[in-house]
Amino acid sequence: MSVATARYSKTLVVIHWVTALAVLGAWLTAEGGREVVRNPPLLHFWLGLAVLVLVVPRLILRLVEPAPDGGPQHGWLAIGAKIGHGLLYLLLIALPITGWYAASRMGVSVSFLGLHLPSIAAPVQGRPGVIAELHENGGTFILILAGLHALMAIWHQFVMRDGTLRRMSLR
Repeated sequence: MSVATARYSKTLVVIHWVTALAVLGAWLTAEGGREVVRNPPLLHFWLGLAVLVLVVPRLILRLVEPAPDGGPQHGWLAIGAKIGHGLLYLLLIALPITGWYAASRMGVSVSFLGLHLPSIAAPVQGRPGVIAELHENGGTFILILAGLHALMAIWHQFVMRDGTLRRMSLR
């Protein structure tokens, strides 16, 4: 099988890897429970909102610059890739928004790059609700999905030998 030489743009590659680091950082700095009200995990909030900000140009670039040809992909691999990428994009948008919602429900003020963000839900006493639980579980799910994404990229690179990792590198 020949190795495809086309690559993603440098801008898209940088956004991809910065987003990956922000997702990992947000997961590592996550805290749960009502103690978030007393001691908000500001780095977690900042990283989560950075993911939301980064996904916008990423989606625009993906619409303007189609993915480089990775060679023929059929059957379950093609379907799995489309579903996996779709879920990743969905979570890159949904997790920051549900986190913002959960912070609003707990009465925690959120700011990003010096801008105070408005609450998107009324504060409540007690548990912030099912959306907050979805956010918490979604954080673990995106990490698992990203890990599977990385494993598939490694499999493509070293088993299928199709140059997948080269297409997402800056070199």
